Amino acid sequence: MAKIFVDTNVLVYALDQADKEKQRVCRAILADLEGAEADQAVISTQIMQEFYVVATRKLGVEPLKAKGILQAFEHFEVVPVSTALIYEAVDCSLLNQISFWDALVVACALSSGCSLLLSEDLHDGQIIQGIRVRDPFLWKSERDGV
Repeated sequence: MAKIFVDTNVLVYALDQADKEKQRVCRAILADLEGAEADQAVISTQIMQEFYVVATRKLGVEPLKAKGILQAFEHFEVVPVSTALIYEAVDCSLLNQISFWDALVVACALSSGCSLLLSEDLHDGQIIQGIRVRDPFLWKSERDGV
């Protein structure tokens, strides 16, 4: 079973009505991951926190509605950020010359056994510590044969 780590931007675009095409694609990605037997979506507590802040501050979602959406993410595997993962993220950040926050996403993905990270924040096709980064929009197009 291939595990796929989902970055915050995929969750936010699925909610954001400013770009209907990105919203459609991200909703389709999440639906595919929810219904797939061969794939398992993984997020972290960092992703949940970032989603809540963006949803309430930038998208204007009411806090209790945002909390309800967060609860819907409980069907994903959720990696809690630990002090050990923070230390790993510091090393990853230094070794790969990426931001600490991106490195923490990579560290969480690695700790949960993911082979793929869907994110717009890093370079499509880049491999960081054995995890392949894919732009969610390019990945979805390729999967759909578009």
